[in-house]
Amino acid sequence: MSTERLSRRHHGRPAAPVRIVHLGVGNFTRAHQAWYTEHAPDAGEWGIAAFTGRRPDTAEALGPQDGLYTLITRHADGDSFEIISTLSAVHPATDTAAFLDYLRAPQTAIVTTTVTEAGYMRGSDGHLAADDPDVSSDVATLREDPAGAVRTTPARLVAGFLARRAAGAGAITVLPCDNLPDNGPTFRGVVVELAELVDPTLTGWMDENVSWATSMVDRITPATTDAERAAVRESQGYDDVSPVPTEPFSEWVVSGEFPAGRPAWEKAGVKVVDDVHPFEQRKLWMLNGSHSLMAYAATILGHETVADAIAEPVVRGWVEDWWDVAGEHLSVPADDVARYRAALLDRYSNPRVRHLLAQIAADGSQKVPVRILPALRLERAAGRLPAGPVRALAAWVLHLQGHGAPVKDTREAEVVAAAQGDVADAVRALLRLLGPDLLPDDELVAAVTERAEEILAARS
Repeated sequence: MSTERLSRRHHGRPAAPVRIVHLGVGNFTRAHQAWYTEHAPDAGEWGIAAFTGRRPDTAEALGPQDGLYTLITRHADGDSFEIISTLSAVHPATDTAAFLDYLRAPQTAIVTTTVTEAGYMRGSDGHLAADDPDVSSDVATLREDPAGAVRTTPARLVAGFLARRAAGAGAITVLPCDNLPDNGPTFRGVVVELAELVDPTLTGWMDENVSWATSMVDRITPATTDAERAAVRESQGYDDVSPVPTEPFSEWVVSGEFPAGRPAWEKAGVKVVDDVHPFEQRKLWMLNGSHSLMAYAATILGHETVADAIAEPVVRGWVEDWWDVAGEHLSVPADDVARYRAALLDRYSNPRVRHLLAQIAADGSQKVPVRILPALRLERAAGRLPAGPVRALAAWVLHLQGHGAPVKDTREAEVVAAAQGDVADAVRALLRLLGPDLLPDDELVAAVTERAEEILAARS
């Protein structure tokens, strides 16, 4: 028996007026920022116009559904289903004209992003990767035509600000939602540097009209499979080609100014604070750090998902070793660390959240420097070589050498080339790229080599 496709004719709320533009729409955005906006009491006033990354798949899937989709919350004892109506429009990234029109509109108050660490286009020195071919091409394009089609996220923002300035549309807030420390100031830095290359006069306008907020985001959101589509059809009686599975836990911490307004997110559970850093560091090190450790080490042992990995005592022990170190350096109280650690074990053990380790493993060159190396630096400064961060670094080296999850990295050619040879040579070469301040350190190199041997031995 055929079922009807999800659409606003019979489901969800009427599309709200667009006041938020989102770059990089995917499953996480739809389980997190869009979900919180859906639950704000003024959701009917805050529609989101979402733009995809380089692949238009999400726009093509959600267009016929009027932006609607089903959020499937995977509880340990069953699923709950909710239609999310917040996406008023979904566009492919190539729809430059639509993006600029939204930025010209005075009612557009916020631009949010989930473009991953790689999307910030930062070089190894933390500044804009101005020599990157896509960046240099975008700069040339915008110098010639401020409304020209560009590829990178910083260039999209510069094009949008040029359009907004020309339209006299007033103040706006940029709120990054990527797993990156100080994502607001970090994003501001690369966008300002690109603006200086395109039109130096724009930076003064940005100083007066653009507010850069910062956020910490936390919700495990796996990829969608046919199982989720079938579950919606069987349980809800309609077809949704792009439902989103997620876990029950969710956290969003935001700081910054919103001169053009924002949804009442705090009434939907968002923590609005003066300083995101303590929450950001706790999540980045405890959750994301342990995720990266498992993505590299547990896949070598043959595990496919987080739930599978954490169920093995050896892997759980490795995660606990990492948490012992990371927790010591956090700026939140010890009892908060203990509660968060217990919550993570509960989340990881949920067998109905199929979070693929190979998905987490992507872009280690962007993740390891912010998730693992900071704690390692602190430990080395104290003269220690604890197993947790050393093992995580060893696992990443082995990953780049072809063990475990397949390599998918924005700097793949560079880091794979550096990882050639024996583990000791690979460690030195990779740290020269991503953590040169940790060299020379023969003790560290020897310790990483020893932990790599331990991981390989655990396969038998």
